[in-house]
Amino acid sequence: MPFGMTITTLWLVVMVLFLVVEAATVGLVCIWFAVGALAALIGALIGAQPLLQIMLFLVVSAVTLYFTRPLVKKYVNSRVEPTNADMVIGKECRVTEAVDNIAGTGAVYVDGKTWTARSESDEVIPEGTLVTARSIDGVKLIVAALEKETV
Repeated sequence: MPFGMTITTLWLVVMVLFLVVEAATVGLVCIWFAVGALAALIGALIGAQPLLQIMLFLVVSAVTLYFTRPLVKKYVNSRVEPTNADMVIGKECRVTEAVDNIAGTGAVYVDGKTWTARSESDEVIPEGTLVTARSIDGVKLIVAALEKETV
């Protein structure tokens, strides 16, 4: 071992390192490996051979990762906070520059702001047309022409 470190101390350092990295990140990224290092540390304390300790580390890390990662992704890391920009989706907008996806042009005015716009259906939408905001792609508003009412 380097610097006169015992195997027990090594597993303790590895576990603390993973916990520090975990504490420094926003989402859960390596807690599973800290649990694996804890299992290997326990193995070292009861006198398990180094190869068995490594196997404990790998197996416990893999098992905890396999069984908890889907839950973590679903309940912790996947929270998407809506922004004020999302409030324009579904609103009526007026085209201020013809929307032409091929030419890469288009702008609409909604809620006091001008947005770069693209057509949802790739149709050219002339200036002055009323459209509906369908979604946001980066900084572009994806729009569709309002359906004309039939009598």
